[in-house]
Amino acid sequence: MIANLLLRGETPSPTPTPGVDPNSVTPGVIGFIAIVVVALIVVLLILDMVRRVRRVNYRAQINEQLDAEERERRENGDDPQHPDGPQHPDGPQRPDGPQG
Repeated sequence: MIANLLLRGETPSPTPTPGVDPNSVTPGVIGFIAIVVVALIVVLLILDMVRRVRRVNYRAQINEQLDAEERERRENGDDPQHPDGPQHPDGPQRPDGPQG
């Protein structure tokens, strides 16, 4: 019964204190400028981070392409570091002829 009365009852709206000036409790122009500056800094940081992430991704792609080209050259025997062709993994092979 008490709960029913509390739920049906109208809550009184608070009356503002007569000594509070609405202009003194709002952030005003200084607060607005501070928020705009913070927003601009955040936007600039986001743009800078996007640029850096793109740069890192492009470098990784280029490194992958260079590694793939190097592997292909080694497999085909076109490696400039080893002009004699592909090297045997166990070292140089002995000639099949008699040694003198």
